[in-house]
Amino acid sequence: MRLTGNLFRRKSIGVEISPQGVAFALMGGTAASPRLERVAARPFAPGVVQASLRELNILDTQAFGERLAEAHALLLHKGTRLSVSLPDVVGRVLLMDVEGRFKNRNEALDIIRWKLKKSMPFDVSDTHLDYQQLMVRENNDMALLVTLVSRTVIGQYEDLMVAAGFSPARIDLNSFNFYRSFEKRLALLENYALVSFYNGSLSIMVVSEGLPEFIRIKCLPGTLADDNRVFREISNSLLAYRERFPERALHKVACIAAPDVARDFCEMVAEASANETMLLEVKSAVKPSEYAPADQETLFPFTVAIGAALRYL
Repeated sequence: MRLTGNLFRRKSIGVEISPQGVAFALMGGTAASPRLERVAARPFAPGVVQASLRELNILDTQAFGERLAEAHALLLHKGTRLSVSLPDVVGRVLLMDVEGRFKNRNEALDIIRWKLKKSMPFDVSDTHLDYQQLMVRENNDMALLVTLVSRTVIGQYEDLMVAAGFSPARIDLNSFNFYRSFEKRLALLENYALVSFYNGSLSIMVVSEGLPEFIRIKCLPGTLADDNRVFREISNSLLAYRERFPERALHKVACIAAPDVARDFCEMVAEASANETMLLEVKSAVKPSEYAPADQETLFPFTVAIGAALRYL
């Protein structure tokens, strides 16, 4: 009997968890040509999940596990390995320079925690911390991208997902997965800013020669995407970037926002940045199967879950 390659094609599951509910995306195909197989979502009742930097996020553990299992069942896929995305407010993302070189990873983590202990609003020694070396500067300092989340907070998510029968392979924040959803499109740009507004969270990342050199994430609960407060935050952030890197010139600004406000948001970002903007839509980033939606309005709530799933495709 001849075995076909279809039996061994990899599938990847991404899931976004937020106070509003859970959103799953099942991806197939290849990294070069991703295919969206199915999406599924289930809402949380108010009070089941409350995103927080320091406090336990899941307040109704039974309802959390039940909604997670229900949404996963709608995918009609037995895989339980999940790439998980959490709201930006759950952690902290920052860029920092560190003098000299590290002997090993443990030394790196100790030095980073020591440098951050006075500037973080929680006990840095009790955090899950990860970093990526971006470059070594001319003065031999290392430029790092650092992410940290309370061990108590992330541990609860992990424990409850395992108790519900899942294996959380990787957990990170929404801003990273927004970027991952459009990574191939953004790779064609040179120096650009990515500005997104999603569920009350504004994220601004400026990339130069393929490396992030400015990141600012601001949680603005109850604020609309085209609100004056969002405009001020974008203007002030880009002003801070220009003051720090006066020699840099942005060639493009890419925007992500819900379909009903996307046009107004792009116009506002264009005014705040004095730059041409381009709207990124997830419907153009993946090819849907016959079982998945293809329109932007239906797909947008799964943008983050799709980005998470792309990590392991």
